[in-house]
Amino acid sequence: MPFDDRLIAPLDPLARRRVALWLFAMCFMILVMIGLGGATRLTGSGLSIMEWAPIMGALPPLSETEWQRLFGLYQKIPQYDLVNQGFGIEGFKRIFWLEWSHRLWGRLIGLAFIVPLVWLTWKGAIGRRLVPRLFVLFVLGGLQGAVGWFMVASGFFADSTAVSPYRLVIHLALALALYVALLWTALGEWHGERREILPEGIRQTAWGLVVLSAITILAGGFVAGLKAGFTYNTFPLMDGRLVPAGYADMAPFWRNLTENIPAVQFDHRLLATLTLVVVLGAALRLLPRLGPGPASNALFALTLATMAQYALGITTLLWVVPVALGTAHQVLAVLVLSAAIALLHATRAPSAE
Repeated sequence: MPFDDRLIAPLDPLARRRVALWLFAMCFMILVMIGLGGATRLTGSGLSIMEWAPIMGALPPLSETEWQRLFGLYQKIPQYDLVNQGFGIEGFKRIFWLEWSHRLWGRLIGLAFIVPLVWLTWKGAIGRRLVPRLFVLFVLGGLQGAVGWFMVASGFFADSTAVSPYRLVIHLALALALYVALLWTALGEWHGERREILPEGIRQTAWGLVVLSAITILAGGFVAGLKAGFTYNTFPLMDGRLVPAGYADMAPFWRNLTENIPAVQFDHRLLATLTLVVVLGAALRLLPRLGPGPASNALFALTLATMAQYALGITTLLWVVPVALGTAHQVLAVLVLSAAIALLHATRAPSAE
């Protein structure tokens, strides 16, 4: 990433647009999946299903006996004893259904990807060199299910009431990688080759914005994994200080970046602020010099999305992370990255005439 889109395009522009619409739909489904994952985490639902059954797990419990069996499995993990002890079968059902929906949606993504992929490949509607890439992405999507179970299993250990932050970030990073690869491919099929002349240095700026957006999201993953958003619920100061007390308490120092709640939250705030400043600077410098086209549209969308995300992040923090706001914050973060990817794609090198 990025890929050379000139090697993968079928000759028929209409066929390319159809493939692009399908891939954009897949991106939307992954975006919904990321939102469901955020809601599952915020409601503590992610550990409610103790089994990984890729095929049979598509069916919900169909009898009271099965409900009781699954509830009995849940009662054996630390989260039940330390967080939800005594909430009964009805309480278990409430958290079960969200996690089950999250897993079901993942299966639907797989079907919505592989069935059209096989059909469009058979009909010759996909560029010959694009087909292997898409099949590789399908395999990686299947691997994401295994990574998800690897993450969930970390919450079954003694004295654990949530999944490992490290495994959560790995799960999030793979989801973002799949999303970005699909989005890049969809943009290539939709726009074709670049023709517009762009200001010097815009591609380097676009790369910087993509990297900064991605790092900020992954830093937010550690905030989520440590539940760091439930402390220091003031802004811009943290417990009356710009840099919170205890920022570097852990040794070696790198552990503070991923395991120390004050440091993890401060770093996420800092990265978000830096992203906002850089995006606004790029917009002020480049938008007046860009003519109408994909690049100006992407930069304008990136500016609006970043400002909205920054405001939403502050609101989510001040209100102590309500489920709806926390979920929206996670989804909007992906939209910020999407706009940055669209800007980078719009600045790729034009093909030789």
